[in-house]
Amino acid sequence: MLKKKIIPVFLASVLTVSGTTGFVTEAFSENVYAAEEVHTERLADFADLLDDGQEEELEAKLDQVSEDYGCDVVVVTEETLDGAVPQDYADDFFDYNDYGMGEDKSGILFLITMSERKWCISTHGEAIQIFTDAGQEYMTDNFGPYLSDGEYYEGFMKFADLCEEFIIQAQSGEPYDVENLPEETIPFYMIFLISLVIGFVIALIVTGVMRSRMKTVHMKPDAADYMKDGSLHINRSRDIFLYHQVTRTAKPKEESSGGGGSSTHTSSSGETHGGSSGSF
Repeated sequence: MLKKKIIPVFLASVLTVSGTTGFVTEAFSENVYAAEEVHTERLADFADLLDDGQEEELEAKLDQVSEDYGCDVVVVTEETLDGAVPQDYADDFFDYNDYGMGEDKSGILFLITMSERKWCISTHGEAIQIFTDAGQEYMTDNFGPYLSDGEYYEGFMKFADLCEEFIIQAQSGEPYDVENLPEETIPFYMIFLISLVIGFVIALIVTGVMRSRMKTVHMKPDAADYMKDGSLHINRSRDIFLYHQVTRTAKPKEESSGGGGSSTHTSSSGETHGGSSGSF
């Protein structure tokens, strides 16, 4: 499919009226969108972050998820937005390039801009309910570190995988949200470290028991056990205050009443979008 990249441009018109005594010039201008035709499918890597092989694999993954579940999944990279607001740019890119599938044009678009180091998600149609605010936060927490480390291909593939997981979950009637986000999986290296620590603790316990059985003389619990009977004579005694103990009870914190769901806004074309944005 041939898509169009939306580029903001500035147009000016000048009206000149001449006369016998001079002339008057009136100028007016407006911001419009010019369209530059480029061959982008569901991947528009304008910042050239991926090599040819990575582009082919990522686009195949985006196509597979989109066509299997009827929800456009799009990735866009830009070198700079030239001062545009990332959320506005992402919404307009989705609308003016005619993304979205089905009657409600369901879809999710992920945008990053390199100069500004910003990312943005724009959702439309049924995807607004599929990708809730809490769900988007979970997603960016999972693939965001790849972007920060410059591992863009890995980050985009993780985004596509999470989109598929979220769409499948939404088909059950309960989209991922505040109360039912995916369970965190423990990486293999963490399992290895935990096993190593547990093994070390068990080894200390076993060796400690073995060492205790080898002792024939045990320490006495009281100093009096080391004294000879009748050898201590106390002529004077007094009480000395050494310390006091204070017990504090934490004041219960008020629980947050923030609800789930998706917040929405209106794009320049009048369409309703969900979404979120941040830095990487």
